[in-house]
Amino acid sequence: MITRLDPTAGGVPTECAAPTARAAACTVYFDGECPICRREIAHYRRQRGADTIAWIDASRCEEAALPPGLDRTAVMRRFHVREEDGTLVTGAAAFVTIWRRLPGFAWLARVASTRPALAILEAGYAVFLRARPLWRPAAGSSRRSRADSGYDDASIHH
Repeated sequence: MITRLDPTAGGVPTECAAPTARAAACTVYFDGECPICRREIAHYRRQRGADTIAWIDASRCEEAALPPGLDRTAVMRRFHVREEDGTLVTGAAAFVTIWRRLPGFAWLARVASTRPALAILEAGYAVFLRARPLWRPAAGSSRRSRADSGYDDASIHH
């Protein structure tokens, strides 16, 4: 699913600005309460090129940091990436968007961008989404340990 957003309606949230003077190439909204999601994002954040991406933990960020027109529940239900031009990409296509910006994954982005590959990835992602609640902490349980997340509070947004 791709939705066109008004790129003037917010830009990169200030608490998530890239560490360099240039604007983020894209903004990733991920479910930091999901242990698998958290580990995968931590892996991407260690890659060359990750400093051009703003990373937003939708489970912990301020509501204002979320994409315009989407609430926290919607953002956490499915993986979202907002491209620099304001295009909002979800699901398997959102992963491809990240892979295009990480040189070590560029080959995977080229392969996954084909219609058949993207359809297969989206089907696999749909299966994951059905199983994902099994890995989320139970309501009322203590929040996850930052030690196992692959990043600390100081680096949540870059």
